[in-house]
Amino acid sequence: MGYLLLAGAIAAEVAGTTAMKYSEGFSRLLPSLLTALCYVISFALLAQTLRTLSVGTAYAIWSGVGTAAIATIGVAFMGEGMTVTKAAGIALIIVGVVVLNLGGAH
Repeated sequence: MGYLLLAGAIAAEVAGTTAMKYSEGFSRLLPSLLTALCYVISFALLAQTLRTLSVGTAYAIWSGVGTAAIATIGVAFMGEGMTVTKAAGIALIIVGVVVLNLGGAH
């Protein structure tokens, strides 16, 4: 159940960050409200996740997967460029999350 809650927290964080891009510096009301709502949901789900997962592992997965997802969304949907360096950085984040999980840090 912890990983399911964590997946929800990640999804909410990614949605909030995407909405933040469209808020234009919090000058547009609807995307700004969506950003705030998504982050409240994300933190609430992350807090519930910490009941069953260690804080280091949960936070590393939440931030790492969220970062990789946002970078990918930026490239795929927002016209950001993909470089070898950016791709390597995303790959290293994913590898780091996998290593944390394989290392038994739950």
